[in-house]
Amino acid sequence: MRLVPACLVGAGLVLGASPVNAQNLLDMLFGGPAKRHSAPLQGEFPPPPKPRQAAPITKISSPGYNTYKADKLTRVDFSALTDAPQKASFTPVAEKDDFRQALTGLEGYNLLAEPAIAKALIEHYSAHPDFIWISNGAIDDKAREAIRVLGEAESHGFSPADYSIAVPVAEAGADEAARRADLIRFEMALSARALRYVRDARQGRVQPNRISGYYDFPEKPINLKGVLGILSNTREVRAYLESRHPQNPEYEALRVELETLEVSVENEILVDPALLLKPGQSSPELPKLLTLIGRGHLTDDMRASYGETIARLGGGETYDPELVPLFMEVQKNAGLKPDGVIGSRTVAALAGESRASRQEKVRIAMEQIRWLPSDLGSPRVFINQPAFTASYIEGGEEKLKTRTVIGGTGNQTSFFFDEIKQVDYNPYWGVPQSIIVNEMLPRLRNDPGYLDRAGYEVTDSKGKRIPSSSINWSQYGGKVPFNVRQAPSEANALGELKILFPNKHAIYMHDTPQKSYFERDMRALSHGCVRLQDPRGMAAAVLGTSVEHVAEKLGKGHSTEKVTRRIPVYVAYFTAWPDMAGKVEYFGDVYGRDARLRQAIEATEAVRAPAS
Repeated sequence: MRLVPACLVGAGLVLGASPVNAQNLLDMLFGGPAKRHSAPLQGEFPPPPKPRQAAPITKISSPGYNTYKADKLTRVDFSALTDAPQKASFTPVAEKDDFRQALTGLEGYNLLAEPAIAKALIEHYSAHPDFIWISNGAIDDKAREAIRVLGEAESHGFSPADYSIAVPVAEAGADEAARRADLIRFEMALSARALRYVRDARQGRVQPNRISGYYDFPEKPINLKGVLGILSNTREVRAYLESRHPQNPEYEALRVELETLEVSVENEILVDPALLLKPGQSSPELPKLLTLIGRGHLTDDMRASYGETIARLGGGETYDPELVPLFMEVQKNAGLKPDGVIGSRTVAALAGESRASRQEKVRIAMEQIRWLPSDLGSPRVFINQPAFTASYIEGGEEKLKTRTVIGGTGNQTSFFFDEIKQVDYNPYWGVPQSIIVNEMLPRLRNDPGYLDRAGYEVTDSKGKRIPSSSINWSQYGGKVPFNVRQAPSEANALGELKILFPNKHAIYMHDTPQKSYFERDMRALSHGCVRLQDPRGMAAAVLGTSVEHVAEKLGKGHSTEKVTRRIPVYVAYFTAWPDMAGKVEYFGDVYGRDARLRQAIEATEAVRAPAS
């Protein structure tokens, strides 16, 4: 069964905390052991009957990842074209005679294409029996321009091999039939590859929803037959083909970054990105980091304080305690938690990433941005999970940026976009079935009344309230036929407000009582929802009001306020993403999704290889 992401205080239930810590967390959330609380409901309801045998608990699992399988290519069936002169009369226009006569050259031609592209080819040329790329019996300038654009596919993060075609060369002495066959086959091949390019530019090369249930994107519509119609009637081939790519500043910044990386040199000093070094431990990577600190990360005060220490210990591989204050200050200056432990984020802040790693992240980002609308909208909310941030953007300005906590690796936050609808003040928390079954049910079997004590409401399918203590929880294993919700309070898992954009993943933004989590560098700690460090600021932004207004509403108890503007929200996942000034920043792949997408792209390229 599938796990529905939920918003739950504490990481102990997510990241495999010790049983003692997990129990303490449950005590905090669900009322604690009976000895710590009075039991006002004791004796008011008869104890539940003892079951003969408890039903086995079937836990609700998270979505998994699939080995991506690309659609196989199909052989284009040209019989509808080659038989057309016998089955129907072509319009007897002189300029179409060459095309009609050349059709016999398609007999025996084995052109492979995606099924939708093969269908579009036949539909277009059946309705418009004329060349797009040939004029006066030869390849024309429009065709040459299209070939140049396809050859530049790498600048968009594509593989040029996916769009390559053989260009016929006129040979002296070749007969007319052979020449016509070469031209008609070139015509069909270029149209097929141009369609592939347009579809890839608009939709991306892979269908993300096949990778995992964590991806949720509507397929962008595209009229492939109409594309050929446009190409046949325009002389501005380059402009049209380029316009099929995302038309936003973020995509352009990624493209510029990729081109810059292509001509840049590799980092002189490469440090293991997976380094984990604690005081007293040794690593050959330490002298590299100290060299990098000395080159560009020392302020004058730091140089005065630590210059002698670096000079004395800089060549050693042991992380001496004398170096710990230095690394703590470097971490603080980089916006990291100054704990003195040298991990991947500290390495990234000092050494950056390798050129190859950055190139790969940018290519992945360019593929993913095609899944989003070309116009991202203004205003909008953009959540970038690997960056652990959420931003409110309006009029090209980032009006608010706040830290976030996202789902843990076992309860990952999905990648999708939606539209913000409302803000709930002092919200109820409707406990998802996944938490009822996976987290609550084992305890309810031994302590059926603890939901009553902790202030949770239990209702049946008709909305009738039922005491938790009166239910025989042991008879349920995988599907519990009751709803559980937590009333508004300071201990409520959602804190003082939540921002809703209804979606099938039950993901939203909200406050949290666990403020200390925002001080951590790695903040993949929730059950899937997005916790905000500044929930009041975000609520005020999306409502188009002030923080004072939000505070006033919170002071009046539970209520709901609708968002009256269209505000798209992107719950996104980019390990490379530009800031508002266009500078591309790089982040860790917290869920390992880049490798999954790379596998999908490689599977697609492998299927296309026979067509090249």
